[in-house]
Amino acid sequence: MLSENIKAVRKAKGLSQQELAVQLNVVRQTVSKWEQGLSVPDSDLLLRLSELLGTPVSALLGETVTEPQTDELKAICAKLEVINLQLAQREESRRKALHWSFVFLCAAIASIFAGLFLLQSPYLEWDYSAPETAVLGVTFHSFEWLFVRVAPPALLGAAAGAFLTRKKE
Repeated sequence: MLSENIKAVRKAKGLSQQELAVQLNVVRQTVSKWEQGLSVPDSDLLLRLSELLGTPVSALLGETVTEPQTDELKAICAKLEVINLQLAQREESRRKALHWSFVFLCAAIASIFAGLFLLQSPYLEWDYSAPETAVLGVTFHSFEWLFVRVAPPALLGAAAGAFLTRKKE
């Protein structure tokens, strides 16, 4: 079936075996073998052959192709429209969640900075001779030291994220 269809479509297009072979970058004998049914083109060549001959692959393979009815197309279009709307709504909700996460992170960092500023490191005046006080003081100092170094770039990143994820109209 494939061999007969290739030959019929090639002749209908007014192409010789040699011309078709040149356009597909194969030798003429390859086209001849296809038309005699001695071999079949691989999938890549079959796709290129269908494009070159302007014929669907299914038609070359001998399947009858029916055109979808206009009612079916309208139903498919309506389903696609609903899917696109759902995807847009999902993307919008993700954008909002990300935006508000960035805003919350900015507020949290600013609040911690304000708290540390207002407290003015009271642990520096503690008596470190008691082990519990020493451990607690070192813990507070470690947190403050790490926070002061990590928070500014995190705040800038969160502010940039909040700005970039805002609703654009």
